[in-house]
Amino acid sequence: MRNGMLFTVNVMKPISRHLVVAGLALLIGLQSSASPRRTVGARETPANATAPVASLPAGDLQIQSRNLRIEFDRNLRSRVVARLDGKEVVLGPFTASETAQGAKRKWRDFPLISQQRDRIHDSFGDGERLTLSGKAGPLSKTVAVTIYDGFPTFAVFDVEYTNHGDSDLRMEGWSNNAYTIESQTASAAPAFWSYQSGSYEKRPNWVLPLKPGFRQENFLGMNASDYGGGTPIVDVWRRDVGLGVGHLEPRPKLVSLPVAMPDPHHAQVAVRFQQPLTLKPSENFHTLHTFVAVHEGDYFQTLTEYRRFMTLQGFQMASAPDSAFGAIWCAWGYGRKMRPQQVYDTLPTVKSMGFTWVTLDDGWQNNYGDWGVNPMKFPRGDADMKALVDRIHKEGFQAQLWWSPMSAVADSNLLKEHPDLALLNRDGSRRKISWWNSYYLCPADRRVVEYHKALVRKILGEWGFDGLKLDGQFMNGVPPCYNPAHHHKRPEESVEALPDFFRELYETARSVKPDALVEFCPCGTAYSFFTMPHFNMSVASDPESSFQVRSKGKTLKALMGDGVPYFGDHVELSDDAIDFASTVGVGGVVGTQFVLPALADKPSSSDLTPARKKEFEKWLQIYREKMISKGQYLGQLYDIGFDLPETHAIRKDQKMYYAFFAKHWDGAVELRGLEDRSYRVTDYANNRDLGSVHGPTARLAAKFDKHLLIEARPE
Repeated sequence: MRNGMLFTVNVMKPISRHLVVAGLALLIGLQSSASPRRTVGARETPANATAPVASLPAGDLQIQSRNLRIEFDRNLRSRVVARLDGKEVVLGPFTASETAQGAKRKWRDFPLISQQRDRIHDSFGDGERLTLSGKAGPLSKTVAVTIYDGFPTFAVFDVEYTNHGDSDLRMEGWSNNAYTIESQTASAAPAFWSYQSGSYEKRPNWVLPLKPGFRQENFLGMNASDYGGGTPIVDVWRRDVGLGVGHLEPRPKLVSLPVAMPDPHHAQVAVRFQQPLTLKPSENFHTLHTFVAVHEGDYFQTLTEYRRFMTLQGFQMASAPDSAFGAIWCAWGYGRKMRPQQVYDTLPTVKSMGFTWVTLDDGWQNNYGDWGVNPMKFPRGDADMKALVDRIHKEGFQAQLWWSPMSAVADSNLLKEHPDLALLNRDGSRRKISWWNSYYLCPADRRVVEYHKALVRKILGEWGFDGLKLDGQFMNGVPPCYNPAHHHKRPEESVEALPDFFRELYETARSVKPDALVEFCPCGTAYSFFTMPHFNMSVASDPESSFQVRSKGKTLKALMGDGVPYFGDHVELSDDAIDFASTVGVGGVVGTQFVLPALADKPSSSDLTPARKKEFEKWLQIYREKMISKGQYLGQLYDIGFDLPETHAIRKDQKMYYAFFAKHWDGAVELRGLEDRSYRVTDYANNRDLGSVHGPTARLAAKFDKHLLIEARPE
């Protein structure tokens, strides 16, 4: 590292300024977040690797697998060719895909001077690597592209820049995998759909159709005071083929992944990093390790393959207890002014309806930061909190407690006594958390970590709760910390330490209670993949529509797999405040924040009216009987954007479950993923027999409003 930057900088021995020696040994150092740093993909340079440019056949400037080809021209521009379903599809023109931004110019074209091709073996398996070098004035570029046999849809890029001049070069940043994707000539609107992972205060859809003029930066740092972070992938797809790009580093990085649709016929993607660096003569730097992926259908395959690749770096998702799939009632409907007696008096109704979890939400505490019980609600202190948990257990429930870690209000005893725990901005001010009018604590400070671990032991051990609901948009990303009391080597240490902070909380929870449930709710932000191994329940996280419930479900099942339950959040946050079908249909856990009107302080959409109670009971019975949340989500079968109606499929045992969604639908629906046999089909939400079909693909006439849920059972 140099000057606290995220570039990797090396000082080279003097070499010729007119020739970059081919076959530079490129060390792809991929570090597991849970393991010591290791060097991956190192190789020896074969003899006689350099060939004169004039003798290079065109095939030497490309690398391919059975699914993907990357082609370069002689200025080291590249394009992507998808090789899917027996067809080759060029996704766009040659572009300056890997570029460096200097203080006075942008380095785009690097005339080719050498090339090398090798078979390699490393911890990701066997593969082929193409290494190309080019030079433009004093700056050279070496691009190593690796396609692993076990990842035929992925191409991994390692890019190195070297200053061969006599004077310093001031660099501002770099861009990798910058591609333009062309629309299909006869494509109906929309031409493209996209998955985007930036976290914004407006909480936009993660999955959306692109429109001309669209642009979103998807910066994975902070996009507001307390909104930031995300998974380092974006994806754009047409009806026939799609393309994803991202980085493969094992730590959060402050990159951007811009997606744009500048005109009706093109979309653009890239991975970009901006940070000043002075590159001295004979010094070089590597970019982050980035990738491009191709696929059919929507973005689901890109995310699942990314997860599979990251698993080889030590990213194993957490295990969930069987109890985690139980339906959840949360007291949040009563708001922050909730009184314990309201919880006690609601429990009989909660029990009669079949819920198995009771969550005590925001409002139990004395303040944000100290996390003692509110003396106005629990006059006997800890004894009253224990009594509440005991009562919940006595009624046959498991108890979960809402908590907002890493935040503290200014007048908390914690910040009064230890003001140096706060995360500080560059100007020395505390970083604001807007929603709770509080401040960030620095996750890279050891004292902050130990303080939170002690709170976990108290909540689960002393008070007796069975699970935690970790909540807050600010948990998804933190800004760089400039607090001198923390002795950070780099301000970005706070950014990179965030996953470890939650790992220690999760490990502490499971050490106290091996079956502890740890739910992670980052309030509308786009989730950080790096935190995902450290909780065992994801959630729709304050969805603003039923489509968000479904699209977030598809995304999180791709990134986390089927073993981690996905909570569709309180049904009151869905369309019409009653859409259980969207949660059930994507294999989610159902839940609610209903209140008994007689106990509530004022009417609200959370009131459990007789009509709503009847509807709740219907869906809870369906949920318990089918338990589709324990099935295998088959996200590759349907394109969430281009397939109409929107469809989700789940396999459980030998049955197939399909969920169709549209405002109005009158036409055929397609049942994919069946075996070559007959199935009896039922509309299980309305207990209607729809006849028999025969696999592997069947069509069924259907007419519905909003949704149609189907079970296909082998005959």
